[in-house]
Formats: sequence, C-alpha cells, structure tokens
Amino acid sequence: MEEEIGRITHYFSKINVGVIELSKGTLQVGDTIHIKGHTSDFYQKVESMQVEHAPVDSVKPGEPVGIKVESPVRENDVVFKVTEE
Repeated sequence: MEEEIGRITHYFSKINVGVIELSKGTLQVGDTIHIKGHTSDFYQKVESMQVEHAPVDSVKPGEPVGIKVESPVRENDVVFKVTEE
C-alpha cells in the first residue's frame, strides 16, 4: 500500500540528493519510498536524511528534508511512503 506524503522541491545532481517537502504523515530512516514523476519511477529505502545539513531520524509535515536518491528526480515528482498492509 502507498500513501502520498510529499513532493520533490529540488534536486542536487552532483550529490544525488533530492529535497522532499512533506505534506502529510511522517518519514523515518528505514522507510521505503516510491518516487514517481515524468521521468522517475523507482522504490528505495531511506538510508539517511538531513534537515539544514544536520542528520535526522524522522521528519514531520512542513519540514523540507534532503535524502540521497538512487536515480535522478525532478521538481514536483510525487513521493509515496510504502506501507505494509
């Protein structure tokens, strides 16, 4: 099962980091996410996250968070949290 939790607001291609603006729910290290957009469609586990260049374990809505992504992403790509039923 998947729940939309936010969108990509920025992508730093040199370091493969996408910035997610969380709109609902929470995101934690260890969660599996699905990023889907015009050119992106992949699943990955969240290995680490940063807020304002500081490592964090979880984030709430309204906090922009940077995560290392396995494939390039684009602004407005939708981020889903994958949950087990």
